[in-house]
Amino acid sequence: MQDKTQNQTPEWGSDVFAETLRALGMRYIALNPGASYRGIHDSLVNFTNDDPEILLCIHEEAAVAIAHGWAKITGRAMAVALHSNVGLMHGSMGIFNAFCDRVPMMVIGATGPLDAAKRRPWIEWIHTAQDQGALVRDFIKWDDQPGSVAAAREALLQGTAIAETAPRGPVYVNVDAALQEEKVVTALAPIDVRRRGAPVSTDPAAELVASAVAMLGDAKNIVMLMGRMSRDLDDWTRRIALAEHLGARVITDFKTGSTFPTVHPATVGKAGYFPDADAKAAIAAADLIINLDWLDFGGTLRSVFTDGVVPAKIISASLDSYAHRGWSKDGGAPFPADIAFMNEPDRVIAALAAALDLPEATSPGLPEQPELPTGDILTPQDIAALLRSKLDAHRPCLIRGPLSWTGADWPVDHPLGALGYDGGGGIGSGCGMAVGAALALRDTESDRLPLAVLGDGDFLMNASALWTGINKNVPLLVIVLNNRSFYNDEVHQETVAKHRSRPPENKHVGIVMNDPDIDISAIARGFGAFSPGLVRGADALLRTLDEALAVVSDGGTAVIEIDTAKGYAPSMVGALRSGS
Repeated sequence: MQDKTQNQTPEWGSDVFAETLRALGMRYIALNPGASYRGIHDSLVNFTNDDPEILLCIHEEAAVAIAHGWAKITGRAMAVALHSNVGLMHGSMGIFNAFCDRVPMMVIGATGPLDAAKRRPWIEWIHTAQDQGALVRDFIKWDDQPGSVAAAREALLQGTAIAETAPRGPVYVNVDAALQEEKVVTALAPIDVRRRGAPVSTDPAAELVASAVAMLGDAKNIVMLMGRMSRDLDDWTRRIALAEHLGARVITDFKTGSTFPTVHPATVGKAGYFPDADAKAAIAAADLIINLDWLDFGGTLRSVFTDGVVPAKIISASLDSYAHRGWSKDGGAPFPADIAFMNEPDRVIAALAAALDLPEATSPGLPEQPELPTGDILTPQDIAALLRSKLDAHRPCLIRGPLSWTGADWPVDHPLGALGYDGGGGIGSGCGMAVGAALALRDTESDRLPLAVLGDGDFLMNASALWTGINKNVPLLVIVLNNRSFYNDEVHQETVAKHRSRPPENKHVGIVMNDPDIDISAIARGFGAFSPGLVRGADALLRTLDEALAVVSDGGTAVIEIDTAKGYAPSMVGALRSGS
C-alpha cells in the first residue's frame, strides 16, 4: 500500500484512535467489517497505512479466537474490532474463552451515535444500545464508553495496560460512531505511551518466602500442581530445578499446556483434562501441596479428599482471585492455604529458587516414540503416535489438542510444546486460535511447527477462521479427528441412560453427524487449504503427512481429515460420569 499520510496530523477522531493503536505496538487488528466503525476502518487503511495490519475475518468469533491464539504465544494483547451490538454478541463466546484463559485482548466496539438526532434511519437505531458493555461486562476485566476523542484515546491506553496486567484478560472499549467521524479541531496533547504500560509483576514478600522455605524444609512428601504458568524458558528451567531440589512430585494439566517435561522422573500421572488415579494418589499421600495457579484447585482437592478434610499443608501462589466475578464461577471451588502468595507463580518460584540457591536443572528430552500402529481403524492414540513419528523432528507446537488426548499421547520437553485448551470450554475456537498462534510463531521467527489437532465438531463450528491465515500466508498444519460425533455428549447420554435403566445404545441420537457425512476436506479446500480428502489408516496418514509438511514449509495451510475411532482417556470418562 502506498504511504500517503505517514506522520500527518490526525484529522478525524478515528485517526487518533488508529494512531493510538499503532503507538501501543498493536501489530494486528482482527475484524469482520461493520458500519459502526467505518471511521476507524478508514483510518486504519488510509491514515496509519495498515499499521496495525488488518486481519479480515469471516466471523467475529473467529476474530476473537485469532487474538486469543496470538496472546497465548506472545503474552500481549491483539486488537479486535466488533461491529456494534450484533458483532459483540457474535464474538462474546470468544471473549468468555479469553477471560477464563486469562489472556490479554483489546476488544474495540462501536455503536450508532448516542446522540439520537445524529442516527441514520433504521440500522443505527437497531445497532445502538444504551449500555453495550453490559453484554460482556461479567466476563471482561474492564470496559469503557468514552464521550470524547480525548477520552477514547485514554480508554485505549488504560484498557491495554489493564488487559496486560496480571491476572490478564480481555477489555472492551465502545466508541461512538459519531466520535469516530468527529473533526479534530484542536490537536491533542502528546502522550508518552512508554509510561502508560502494564505494571511489572511484583516479587513476593520476603517474610512469606522465608515462611515457605521453612515449611518446605520440614516436608517429606511434596507435590507441586502446575497450572497457568509462563512460556518463558528460564521459568521452565527454574521449575525443574526447584522440583529436583525438593524431591517433589509434579502434576501437570493438559488444559494449560506445557509447564514441566513429560519424561522427568518427578512427573506423576498423565497430564489430562482431569487428574488421573496416579495423580490423585500422589496428592492424597502428600504432606505439603504447592498450588501454582492450578485450574480449580479446590475442585481437585474435593475429588481427592472426599470428606472435605485436607491433612496436608498447602502453599498457594496465584493472582486469580483478582479475576473472580459473581456471574461466572470459573474461579472454581474454594480451598484452604497455609501460605498464600498473591503473586504470579513463576515469580514465587524465582524467589524460592534464589532463597534455596538451586543448582543447574536437568533437561530431559522427549520419550522414545511408541510402536507405530497399523491397519485402517485408528484411535486418537494411534494418530498421536503416527504424528509424533513424522513431526517430532520438526519441533511442533501443539496449539490445540483434542479432548481424547492426555500428556501421555503428546509428551513435551519445552514450554511451547503444547499451549493447552480454550479456557471457556465452549468448543468452536480451535481454527481461530490455531491461526492466531501460528501467526505469532511466524512473526517471532520461532522454529516450532504450528500444529492444531481438532475434533470434527470444533473444526466445523468456525472453520472459516482458516481463510484469514491462508490470506496472510501463515504456515499451519491442522489435523481433524473425524469421528462424526459430538462424542463428549455420547459419554454423558450413556451415563444418564444407564443411571435411569434406559437403553444406552440410543446415546448417539441427536449427537452424531451423518446421513450425509460432512466432507470436511472439501470445506477446507473451499477456504484455500491443502486437504486431499478423508484419510483412512496408518500408511495413508504417513504419506499424507509428507505432502502436508511440504505445503506448510512453503507458508501454506494443510488440513488432514482422519477417519477416527471414538474414545477418551479413562480420567476424562471418569470425570464426565462422576455426577451419575
